[in-house]
Amino acid sequence: MDSVPEQLLDILDNLEQKELERFQWFLYTGVKGFTQQISVRLVKEVEREKTVDMMIAAYREVDAVKITLEILRKMNRNDLKEQLTAKYKIVLSTERDDRDTAKQDACDLTLDPNTAARNLYLFEGNRKATQGGFHQLYPDNPERFDWWGQVLCQEGLTGRSYWEVEWSIWAVIAVTYKGISREGKGVDSQFGNNDKSWRLTCQSTCYTACHNWAEIVIRDTPSSNRVGVYLDWPAATLSFYSVSSDKLTHLHTFHSTFTEPLYPGFGLWRNGSVSLCQVE
Repeated sequence: MDSVPEQLLDILDNLEQKELERFQWFLYTGVKGFTQQISVRLVKEVEREKTVDMMIAAYREVDAVKITLEILRKMNRNDLKEQLTAKYKIVLSTERDDRDTAKQDACDLTLDPNTAARNLYLFEGNRKATQGGFHQLYPDNPERFDWWGQVLCQEGLTGRSYWEVEWSIWAVIAVTYKGISREGKGVDSQFGNNDKSWRLTCQSTCYTACHNWAEIVIRDTPSSNRVGVYLDWPAATLSFYSVSSDKLTHLHTFHSTFTEPLYPGFGLWRNGSVSLCQVE
């Protein structure tokens, strides 16, 4: 059976150019029932293959199918809608947002004080960080971020790993290769704005996801200040979830081919804070 991206590409291949442009218009203007939309600069006038890639990255496979069905309905392309619906139940079987399942891959993380920017204060056994106005008297270290308020964890991850973070005010939850730059205020050293790191930005009004400067706004007002992160390194996916009780609500999944261990990291601003949670 064709993969979900192949199924979606087959659907888009059956659209005339004007229909494709209208399909893309729905993606960047938003579809009722889906809180996330793709930036117009990313999706407008791109090829069919790239459109599918961005849908999978933004919505994950299950929701990419759902939003495609809804757009086809709005476009009165019921023939294509029925074609995709015939395979829809199989796609649904891949949905796994059960927190108990994710917890089986829970890992213990510790913030690395040798990487912490001087405007970050680490405490509670290096499991919590906050950003404030006073600079800490940390010793000089080439691994320390010298401009952005960022810190890495000590652990480099491969395989499957799950962790949870509580955040306040404004926080970035990220993973990065160890080789990310630590110097200056350029994009090479800021989580998410280069090809070495991936980030989810959490603030009171919305989430945003970013890799290599390509940002996607998730128009979902946070209802919980706890985020779960699931890294499936072998499957090349990095997923973020809003955590409420034992329910995981999917926010975003990155699809990338990882080539090195990934280090969880955090960025703080406006007196924000993050705390590594004990996953039980």
